[in-house]
Amino acid sequence: MLTLASKLKKDDGGKTGRASGASDSTHRVSIRDRLLTKGGHNSSVSCTCKASFPDENKLHHFQLAVSPDEGYYQSGRFQFEIDVPEAYNMVPPKVRCLTRIWHPNITENGEICLSLLREHSIDGTGWAPTRTLKDVVWGLNSLFTDLLNFDDPLNIDAAEHHLRDKVRYRTNLGLFSSSH
Repeated sequence: MLTLASKLKKDDGGKTGRASGASDSTHRVSIRDRLLTKGGHNSSVSCTCKASFPDENKLHHFQLAVSPDEGYYQSGRFQFEIDVPEAYNMVPPKVRCLTRIWHPNITENGEICLSLLREHSIDGTGWAPTRTLKDVVWGLNSLFTDLLNFDDPLNIDAAEHHLRDKVRYRTNLGLFSSSH
């Protein structure tokens, strides 16, 4: 299994330090990558989430598959693209849903309403430097269970549909996913 820690060790040649004057920019590791290593950037976070790395040389850009095991979206499989910016952990990762979904907190274009992904938050639930990618994965997974929010939606049509007819909403979830 490829991990960021093994990649950094390989790129560094197994050395922990450098001689003074040996400044080879090709071996310099960004603060972001060091933080990702420290944060335990694993390819499998829980039984309902699995990360994959399309390019093993860009471990700050990966995909996350979420397969909820309960609720409206049970048995679905939803792909997210996560890009960790160079300024991480001062700014949140950029996250987009790649799977077209009928969800009150995810638009059909993949935009996501998840408070911890907000850079500036008055209520204190937004991004903070103490948050990690594990928090992001937990939040994305919880969008399908605990954090499913019909009262403060990003996709107003989906939320209104649920309020009008919960049974039809559940039925249409499968139709929406299979036709898109």
